[in-house]
Amino acid sequence: MDFTFDFGWMVGGLVIALAGGLIVVFYRQIAEGLANGVSSYEKVKLFGVITIIVGLLITANLHILILNFITSLIFKR
Repeated sequence: MDFTFDFGWMVGGLVIALAGGLIVVFYRQIAEGLANGVSSYEKVKLFGVITIIVGLLITANLHILILNFITSLIFKR
């Protein structure tokens, strides 16, 4: 599959990256409210960073190439 740019995926990826950025900024409040406090601060920050990376991959429309590669490995196409 060839790389094609899509404006819709770009906007969606930016929204996902922004959500991840907000998780990283407000990780203490999120951890205290949802994940039982101090022991999970780093886990919430890690989740935010992973969300930012996934959002940037979606923004560049690279997620389809990665998913095609993984499915071709699993199903031997």
